[in-house]
Amino acid sequence: MRDRRPVDELSIEELERILAIRKREQRMQRLKRLKQDGRVMPAAAAPAQAVPQSASVQQEASAPAQKPPPAPRPAPQTSEPRFEDDLFAERPPEDPERAAQRKTIINRILLAVEIVAVAGLLFLGTGMIMSINALEQETRAAQELANQQRSAGIPTPEPTSILTVRIEDYVLPGGHVIEADDTVRFNLEEFIDDVPSHLRVAVQQQVFPVNIVRPPETPETARSISIPRLNLDQSIVQGTDWDALKEGVGQVQNGAHPAAATGNVVLAAHNDIYGELFRDLDQMQVGDEFTIRTNSRTFVYRVRETRIVDPTDTFVMDDQGVPTVTLISCYPYRVNNKRYIVVADRVDNAGA
Repeated sequence: MRDRRPVDELSIEELERILAIRKREQRMQRLKRLKQDGRVMPAAAAPAQAVPQSASVQQEASAPAQKPPPAPRPAPQTSEPRFEDDLFAERPPEDPERAAQRKTIINRILLAVEIVAVAGLLFLGTGMIMSINALEQETRAAQELANQQRSAGIPTPEPTSILTVRIEDYVLPGGHVIEADDTVRFNLEEFIDDVPSHLRVAVQQQVFPVNIVRPPETPETARSISIPRLNLDQSIVQGTDWDALKEGVGQVQNGAHPAAATGNVVLAAHNDIYGELFRDLDQMQVGDEFTIRTNSRTFVYRVRETRIVDPTDTFVMDDQGVPTVTLISCYPYRVNNKRYIVVADRVDNAGA
């Protein structure tokens, strides 16, 4: 009965046996055709070897009378030749359990080879990515060095006015970053790209001045602010540098003061560090009132609007043609990529 199993279920020995049988069948068919054509001669029986009579007589005389051993029967001669692939046909079939074990071992070896190949590819890929990153870092460093060398050869123009290096022209006050370990630093990245390269050092010096000199107080200098909505009563520091906002609410030095007939008094404070004075600034509502006190008077302000702007939207500090106060703080809480703005108008020009 012909074996109906698919090829992938047969062992190597079974495949070799089937191949040998096919080759033998082809050879037998070819031999049959040769016989039909009369091109094959039958094999002749081998002639018996003649023994000399004298030698035979001498052997019979000298040998004792005994029955000679039977001569081995010669193998029957046939005209059909034997092929080397008959060995496969005569080979006993392999034990199925042993064949299954050998197949399992081969499969495990192939699986191990595939795992090793995949691991090698991952290793090569990781090494390639690391090499690319290292090359990019080296390229970036080389570009920065070349840019610094080129910048060093460019003459630095003299500033025409102190207004060209006012930090308030580029960014709203209060910007900072809280690192993962809760350390705090000034957020220079918010605006430094907008500052001309020859002015960057001067701008940074305004954030961390070496020798802090506050403007002298006058009867019209804003001294403190009281906001009932925030339950806040805090002194006002002249300036919005890093140290000023550590001490309390800072006032931008733009020349405005509460008693002026026009001008925008800009006050800033942190929302999540150094007392969190303006943490709830986003709770202010239109119509809320608060006061600013000087050495001589108290001025009342009423909230006109609130808004969220980008750190570089410095237009909110512009003079609006009427006496106003603008309160500024970072937003949202501990994210600080925006600014929360409260704009209030002075209720009476005379003050109390």
